[in-house]
Amino acid sequence: MSPPSTDPLANVLVDGPPQATHTLLLAHGAGAGMASDFMHTIASGIAAEGIRVARFEFPYMVRTAETGVRRPPDREPVLRQRWQEIIRCFPAEVLILGGKSLGGRIASLLADDCGAAGLICLGYPFHPAGRPAQLRTTHLRTLRVPTLILQGERDRLGNKQEVASYPLSDRIQLQWLPDGDHDLVPRKRSGRSRQDNWEDTIRMAAKFIHELPH
Repeated sequence: MSPPSTDPLANVLVDGPPQATHTLLLAHGAGAGMASDFMHTIASGIAAEGIRVARFEFPYMVRTAETGVRRPPDREPVLRQRWQEIIRCFPAEVLILGGKSLGGRIASLLADDCGAAGLICLGYPFHPAGRPAQLRTTHLRTLRVPTLILQGERDRLGNKQEVASYPLSDRIQLQWLPDGDHDLVPRKRSGRSRQDNWEDTIRMAAKFIHELPH
């Protein structure tokens, strides 16, 4: 096995125009990497709206890809360190931090202190599955950066009924994807398709970014 790369951009995919006024850094969730259908569709869709999008992977996902052995997520300090490395790689950009589930949660812990222009969370994990009392919302009460959370209405990590009771910063916009699960996918009986919800996700994320200051 080759030694791990020391280049922080070694596992980064960039979409969109290099001259874009905003760059969205996008981290994956716990179970699937930056090339998953969800990440590829959302990243390429937002990039098509004139926004630069840089996807990256956490160390555990890089090792999973290299070895073929599925690994659990790294501990929070490692995830934070990887985020900070990526942020430093784009020093002259107007940055929006974003991510799917785990990736968005770690981004939300850093956004206020790193000078980000905005934050986008795709399926925020408000609590672990089946443990609604174990909330991950303390820092969301005082968040200062403009934030967009795009959440499925029946997300098992925070559904519409549960989240309505949480005290959240007035800097957070919540947009609900109809009948969406944690991947923002609706059931067939809803009359909606995965494509419908994902296209709405792209549209709302792009609109949020374009309305941020340059």
